[in-house]
Amino acid sequence: MLQHPAIVPLVIVEGFLGGGHRIIWGDFEQHLQEGSSSLRPVFFAKVGAVSSLHDRACELYYDLVGGTVDYGEEHSRQHQHKRYGRTVFKGLYPHWSTEYPLHFLGHSMGGATITKLQHLIKHGHFGSSADPDMLLSVTSISTPFRGTQVVYALGERVDAAPLVRRFSVGDLLSKFVHVGAYLNPLLPDFLDIWRLEVRSLAFHETSVLDFLRQLWQSDFAQSRDVAPWDVTFAAAEERDNNMEGEPNARTFYKSFAAVMTQRSGSNNHRPTFKHILSMPLFILSNLAGRFDFSSLRPVPSFLKNRLHGRVRANPNCQSSPYSLGEEFFANDGVAPLFSQWHPLECATARCQHHSTLSECNPSVKCSALEPGIWHVYELPDTTHTSLVPFWWSTERQQTFWKKHGCWLDEVDILHCIEV
Repeated sequence: MLQHPAIVPLVIVEGFLGGGHRIIWGDFEQHLQEGSSSLRPVFFAKVGAVSSLHDRACELYYDLVGGTVDYGEEHSRQHQHKRYGRTVFKGLYPHWSTEYPLHFLGHSMGGATITKLQHLIKHGHFGSSADPDMLLSVTSISTPFRGTQVVYALGERVDAAPLVRRFSVGDLLSKFVHVGAYLNPLLPDFLDIWRLEVRSLAFHETSVLDFLRQLWQSDFAQSRDVAPWDVTFAAAEERDNNMEGEPNARTFYKSFAAVMTQRSGSNNHRPTFKHILSMPLFILSNLAGRFDFSSLRPVPSFLKNRLHGRVRANPNCQSSPYSLGEEFFANDGVAPLFSQWHPLECATARCQHHSTLSECNPSVKCSALEPGIWHVYELPDTTHTSLVPFWWSTERQQTFWKKHGCWLDEVDILHCIEV
């Protein structure tokens, strides 16, 4: 019989094209443990590097408890792939339950994968034994919960997503993914990041002709069951309409929203020059900071709700049709600020925005120790990869992990008191 753990393990879920695990995350655990009263187990979950949030959430669940991944009959039929995926013979935490819950931390799409998992659990996807309370805490870092304009800059069509512009970065990336999936059976374990077996893309399951056809125009990359679609504003609106990410009353939530830009005329933003060494993020940040939201079709509801007053009065007005705040243009090189806060509009979500991350003081109750509400912390002068996943051993990284270890300790104490 297992004793109730005083220290709840932490599960880390990586984002798009993730899979480096401890190789790139580095020595963060040393600083996490400095903030903890006891040694805290840390697990890296294995999920598809380019898979949809639904598929990633299913893979996350079975990576923890073990068993054969079940993507669901309806979902698999709708998206035309096999229902069952890999069999995990030994889960990372087989006794995961409300009595033995887990802490979760997700970077980028990893955060949205976690909220998708909790949503699927809530709606019975994994059976009656799974309960949303099994997630004791959820922490997101630079997560585009509500979409990002960067996906359009990389190739997604603003007027016809999920279609991708020919020879765009997104199109070239899809070709790379197809080559990786085709050769996957021959790759070493540390390169096995795709989790695309259910789509029969490997060389022993598809013909050379089909492989070449997919290289020319990928059915997978232009579907609604892939990561790029899930970070479009249209997909995010579908999740909002389904109330995905609505806080669970007994789960503790924190989000960290990074910004590497400054205001540059009107509400547009541009990255500060100090980040020019992060050239890909610098370029993407520039594009995101001056994105034309009025080009989006269909028009997302968050834009309709911000239709400029004078345009309401005069539909023929030639000025910008939308009145958008800086939070739509400020970004970390991948995700706009508003999208990193939390799922759902602030008017719908239970949220509290904090100006700074307070020091850890065990004698003072932390303001973020209230379950069922998103506690949001903004990180100025921070890129999408400043904090995680790449380990630079900066003072900011060390301090973050130490404070996070302290916060997890406090949540553990409250959980033990309740049970």
